[in-house]
Amino acid sequence: MLEVPTIRWAIIATGLISFWFVEDLVLSRPDAPVNHVIQAIGSSSKEKGEAFAAKHCPNSKPKIYDSYEAACKDPEVDVVYIGTPHGFHKKNCLEAIAHGKNVLCEKAFTLNAREAREVFAAAKEKGVYIAEAMWLRHRPLFKQLMKLLYEDKIIGDVFRMWSDFGREWDVPNLPATSRYRDLALGAGTLLDLGIYSLTWGITTLDPKIPKNSETPKILAAQTFEVGIEVATSIILQYGSSGRQGVITSTTKVDGNPDMVARIEGTAGTIEVVGPTTSDPKYFVVYPKFSTDAAGNTKRGEGKRYDFEVPGRGYTYEADATALDILAGKKESDVMPWSESIRVMEIMDEIRRQGGTVYKADKE
Repeated sequence: MLEVPTIRWAIIATGLISFWFVEDLVLSRPDAPVNHVIQAIGSSSKEKGEAFAAKHCPNSKPKIYDSYEAACKDPEVDVVYIGTPHGFHKKNCLEAIAHGKNVLCEKAFTLNAREAREVFAAAKEKGVYIAEAMWLRHRPLFKQLMKLLYEDKIIGDVFRMWSDFGREWDVPNLPATSRYRDLALGAGTLLDLGIYSLTWGITTLDPKIPKNSETPKILAAQTFEVGIEVATSIILQYGSSGRQGVITSTTKVDGNPDMVARIEGTAGTIEVVGPTTSDPKYFVVYPKFSTDAAGNTKRGEGKRYDFEVPGRGYTYEADATALDILAGKKESDVMPWSESIRVMEIMDEIRRQGGTVYKADKE
């Protein structure tokens, strides 16, 4: 048997998303294509880093650093995972790149497209790998859905879709120090939540993603409380096909706990189901509605597609990143640099129309 290769990670920041990612990295998976090792943890304090390692890395002894950059300097690290808030992504990516490290950076990749281009330019100059951690696109459910939509045409010609992501965060009553109220960190629903409902839109409506993707016409509106965007509504319209999407996000109310997205075609409908828009569990393919002689509308029985995932589902992007790096690639086929820039450009336009302005937009 061939020996499974090893990849050594530095984890930047010890918040919730890093905890979720690390717990999946250290899962025992007999069929894992890569052996993931937590080599280093960079934190704002050594105490926080040590507490994180004790809780989430019980079977390993990563080196603990009291700064993010110090972890990036570790010569034994192969790739840096960045789990800081959006407003720090550019700085953290550039630090890791400057030390010759490969990078997997959480979404949203940066605050705007200009920052994204700057990061990718630095990675190209240094010759390192970097990718945006859009875990949704790596999941088997997503890949199977795209095959059924555009290879098998299981619901005919797609013409419309809808997706929402809502979380009740009560932004006006959060402390002023909360990242959800700090524009410098990318506060607002769009970069935190809306990027997922937007991803459902721009992927299910466009068979050419992620390469040769079409940028749709955008109509957007945003609502603000205490100067922070708390609701975004977007209409996407694709000129080449006429397909339309309705995309929403909010911090005013928890979204539908079941429906993640609904895709409509000329021969049926697909409904994607999961606890959150970022975490789909299964989808159901339904035939077209029919009307009986009495005028009653009925829907036939749907076919359900279930997908079991290890842990929370971060293993797919972690494995893909590791295998890319081991193969000498510089960008991801699933989320190439051009696609991250395109998504940031779309969100820049949504914010321009809606009125959300970050300091980074003026720099």
